[in-house]
Amino acid sequence: MASGSKKKGTPKKVVQAARGSVVTKKQTPWGTIIAVIAVLALAGGVFGYYYIASADKRAQSEREEAAAAFVPSAENPDPSTQLAGIKIEQYEGSRHVLPTERVNYDQSPPFGGPHDGFWAACTGIVYPNAVRTENMVHSLEHGAVWIAYNPEQVTGEALDKLKLRVEGKPYSMMSPYPGLDAPISLQSWGHQLKVDSVDDERIDQFIAALRLNQTTYPEVGASCDAIGPGQFDPDNPPPFNPAPPGPDAKPMDYQGTDGATPDDMTGNGQQPSGTQAPAGS
Repeated sequence: MASGSKKKGTPKKVVQAARGSVVTKKQTPWGTIIAVIAVLALAGGVFGYYYIASADKRAQSEREEAAAAFVPSAENPDPSTQLAGIKIEQYEGSRHVLPTERVNYDQSPPFGGPHDGFWAACTGIVYPNAVRTENMVHSLEHGAVWIAYNPEQVTGEALDKLKLRVEGKPYSMMSPYPGLDAPISLQSWGHQLKVDSVDDERIDQFIAALRLNQTTYPEVGASCDAIGPGQFDPDNPPPFNPAPPGPDAKPMDYQGTDGATPDDMTGNGQQPSGTQAPAGS
């Protein structure tokens, strides 16, 4: 009997031991682990973003310092002539077309010639969409630099680097230019430079040499502020027309309309409040 009782007790102890093992074993806190990993990943992403953005700004600052040698001086009024690949043409200013008219430009993008009576705002604006060419050319006449880029070739981080050259910089503007034959094209009045990379040091050298260089553009002292809603609205600018100019487009030697100037178009002969009257407009 004793022997039988002992045999019956053995399975019971085994069951109790097994139950104790299940109760005392700690479960892995997968929910907490996943949450911690998610927080660390988010923090790493935020840190990485700001680190890269800060590095881009530092690099841009270094490029601008290196371009200081291209700032115009009395001894060297147009340092851009030293840039490899620079294209320079002579254009007369103050030849205006109407908002409904087009110009058959001799360059693409154009950097001089007849243009709309209203200039595009060029107060450090990065236009998300392509803007009517005739308005952009007028801004060059006021001393601005226009950075155009091929939207199929310049995207993502490269586009962000390019924006640093323009955002918040007076007498600067930037826009996509569909069909551009190079990734990037820089324009000032009578000057153009096309480059393949946003890291090309000639971008900053071009800007240093030509933005507000009073020896290279016609209307010294002219404003870069927009005329106003209903005329040129920077929040809703006239769109770029990709179609070739028709037979009624104005030629490059067009002398301009009779009285189609911003002053006349405002209806009162005065510049709108907050703008500077352009010399020669």
